[in-house]
Amino acid sequence: MKTIKIYYIALVLAVSTVFGFAQKQPNIVLLFADDISARELPVYGSTVWSLPKGGELKGGNTSDTQYKAQTPVLDKLANEGCYIKTAWAATVCGPSRAMMMTGRYAHLHKWWHNKDKGKAPNGKGHWDLYDSSPHSIAHVAKAGGYATFWAGKTQMNIEGFDFDEGCFTPGEGSYNKAIHTTDFRLETRKETGKKKIFNADTGKALTQKSYVQSGWYWKPHVQLMNHPDTSERLVWWPNTKASKKKFGLNTFGPDVELEYIFEFMERKQKENQPFFVYHTSHLGHDAFDFLHPESGNKWPGTPKINWDGKKYTRTNPKVTGDNGVYNTYGTITEDGIHTHVNYLDYQIWQYMNKFKELGIENNSIFIFCADNGTSGYGKSSPISQTGTHVPLIIYAPGMNLTKKGAQNVLANISDLVPTIADLGGVTIPESYEVNGESLVPFLTTDKPKHREWIYGYHKETTLIRGDLVMKDGNNVWYDVSKEPADLISFPKIKDWTKVSEAHRKERDELQDIVPRFDYHATAHDAPIDGYGKVMPLVRNN
Repeated sequence: MKTIKIYYIALVLAVSTVFGFAQKQPNIVLLFADDISARELPVYGSTVWSLPKGGELKGGNTSDTQYKAQTPVLDKLANEGCYIKTAWAATVCGPSRAMMMTGRYAHLHKWWHNKDKGKAPNGKGHWDLYDSSPHSIAHVAKAGGYATFWAGKTQMNIEGFDFDEGCFTPGEGSYNKAIHTTDFRLETRKETGKKKIFNADTGKALTQKSYVQSGWYWKPHVQLMNHPDTSERLVWWPNTKASKKKFGLNTFGPDVELEYIFEFMERKQKENQPFFVYHTSHLGHDAFDFLHPESGNKWPGTPKINWDGKKYTRTNPKVTGDNGVYNTYGTITEDGIHTHVNYLDYQIWQYMNKFKELGIENNSIFIFCADNGTSGYGKSSPISQTGTHVPLIIYAPGMNLTKKGAQNVLANISDLVPTIADLGGVTIPESYEVNGESLVPFLTTDKPKHREWIYGYHKETTLIRGDLVMKDGNNVWYDVSKEPADLISFPKIKDWTKVSEAHRKERDELQDIVPRFDYHATAHDAPIDGYGKVMPLVRNN
């Protein structure tokens, strides 16, 4: 116990010194991108990335540099800050976002897959995350004294999360016909007694495979939460004469999100209150291309941008037309996930400029990660780490991190909740199980490793990895002691006598860990009485 206490005191001192708690806790922006494998970011060094049509074309992979993303800003942040070479999420968005929001695995929050969620204690509907896990990322940030803002994709009931404000694209139920702001919407209708999906913009039934959705890119559905200019908690945007005048075919949803994020940051800086921004961008996620409805495009284009070596310039989009026939006048990029990654880089450049403008660049932390692997390549795949391997970049200029550049360690997105707790000086009760581990000790001391193992889940299957071996969701074991050029082609272990004793030892250790979380068959749903009373969060200063 004496050793543990000494280490804890050293950690507290390190955090206080490095992150400047003597003045105030650092601002935090967490950009959680959608469906982007680590391999799509050039800094990760993969020799392959995804084609514009993804898995719909044979293989779905390419080494053609015209489809390789260009990310000068993310490259700079990763090298001047640090990036984790092996960070894991769950294999698909819902469970992964549940992991991010709660810092816990599915054995606790019961979100096993998008369409496989445990029932609530009353047996009606699935268990909301804020009920299963009351110490969510929002509650932890608020306990740390942060003003909180949630922007972008929701994909869950937002009512019980303690965010102060939000800008959602789209908000809950935005594909409902009652939402008047835009007709860029796919909806289900009956035709000759059968349900079909229709494009509300053209009135035509779809000929290609898709699903009910709203337009979250062009001419988007946007919903504001608790904005100070309105008395309503939730209001559909555009909601003012000025916003209605500028809204239309040229409006790009990710731009609207950022506009409201920056407005929030400006207000909080004037109020001298630190902020936490949870930016769950849609960028990276495939979508129906309403501007080219017959194209079958997987990733609709973005506004064109250009990097001149020092700064970005953006071409103002020009779009005209109606009813599915549009002219973009060369102002919008071709389709492809690389264009989405490029636009994220442009938006991160805007973030960095905003930090400087507000004079907070040396007291702000920027974290970039994603929820699961790329659609058509790894999304919803339990094979190897195609579904779980995501980027994780941490940038904190002026804060003297002890780690720079590539970090050949293991991390999990469940680690972000306890990390934010540490940054905000918040203590999560010991009686409350959190599966993540704070990154602060690794980032601010000479600690050589962050975690011994990482874990993921996919419906009833489990995935786990150490430094030497990995088990995927199909119970296939791999030797991961060396990183392949494509970040994924690890050799399968078919004969355990042909690997080292250390490999076998780690396998046995990982096999002992899995039963702690493998409750899909035996405890799929919420316990009848929930988890009872939860001790409150405590701020340490």
